[in-house]
Amino acid sequence: MWSIFRNDNEWNEKTVVGFIAFLVMVLFALLDLVTGYVGKDLVINETIYDSFTWIVIGCFGIAGAEKFAKKDSNSGRNNQHYGNDDQNYEE
Repeated sequence: MWSIFRNDNEWNEKTVVGFIAFLVMVLFALLDLVTGYVGKDLVINETIYDSFTWIVIGCFGIAGAEKFAKKDSNSGRNNQHYGNDDQNYEE
């Protein structure tokens, strides 16, 4: 359980946060249906609901972009050199 907080874990934290925010939005929707059936109005501040929407979109969007970016960086087209290269560059 606590291994998710290590730096070398296998979990994508952005996906976990996005999924939890999505579950909260589903809970809001279900509570709205139940209170509507009972005849009462569930008052949810629009700013709060919109914030959860942006969290879901942002988390899943970033996680998806990282997934595709990893494929591009492993394709061999990355010609960047780091550290000490054996090549001499003249200025």
